Amino acid sequence: MQAPKTQRRPARSPRPKPVPEVEAFLADLQHPHLAELKALRTIILGSDSQIVEGIKWNAPSFRTTADFATFHLRAKKGLQLVLHRGAKRRADADTFAIADPDGLLNWRDRDRAIVTFMSLNEVTARKAALVDILRQWIRQV
Repeated sequence: MQAPKTQRRPARSPRPKPVPEVEAFLADLQHPHLAELKALRTIILGSDSQIVEGIKWNAPSFRTTADFATFHLRAKKGLQLVLHRGAKRRADADTFAIADPDGLLNWRDRDRAIVTFMSLNEVTARKAALVDILRQWIRQV
């Protein structure tokens, strides 16, 4: 008699460890879009296991081999996530390309764009498109 076959579970990416500096920052943050920020933070951290977070420019920021995303907390409308390739424009900016079929990106330069979210429902509805953009962006950082 054969032993029953066991089903394998798909491997999960390791859950990022909380960064005390970021946790303390968020605990003190008074922001009208805090729920959206927390949801986006979870989405960003879950999009690649190599992402590390910190505080940069007085806001949560994310990096892999280089910085690539920072929240803009002083936006007049909604919550903005700035996607960038570091503080300075890089020489290869002309070859940088991101597919954005849903039109999430508001380009500010050839290698810098902003994504704006007005509500938690919008964050949820645009999650798949954002994750796709983040993965493309990270590959080109």
